[in-house]
Amino acid sequence: MVENKIIIPNEVHRLIEFRQRDLPGFATVNCALQMFKFKAAYPWHLSVLIKCANLVEHRLPSPQEQSVLYRFEDQIGALIKENGNALFLARVTHNAYRELMWRVRLPDVANSMIQEIILGKNYPREFDYRIEEDPEWEKASWYLDGACES
Repeated sequence: MVENKIIIPNEVHRLIEFRQRDLPGFATVNCALQMFKFKAAYPWHLSVLIKCANLVEHRLPSPQEQSVLYRFEDQIGALIKENGNALFLARVTHNAYRELMWRVRLPDVANSMIQEIILGKNYPREFDYRIEEDPEWEKASWYLDGACES
């Protein structure tokens, strides 16, 4: 019996700047996923949308708010990615929100971890999340095709 082993690539981040609704935005995209050979093993798209509290010009998070957001991202990211269950796709900051996205193998595992955070009230800012089946990686295409081409 041949066992297929998934090789997870090291993250390669690319920062892109954009304007939407006359406001600046920033996205950090993991371009290593563009050529990832095992996409079929991660058919779920997880999006966590966080409402920023302390804003500066153009409805962007202040430096202090960025620190809060990064700590929460590290916390939730470590849980979501545990045992290779998820791959970081992107972080988008725009119009008083931060969105974090992963590609997920087992959605029930990711959902349980997020529910533990919610039930334990272990989060610094209001957030919402969605886990959607996306076997063709359509929800990732804007990030990987747009940001990673060059």
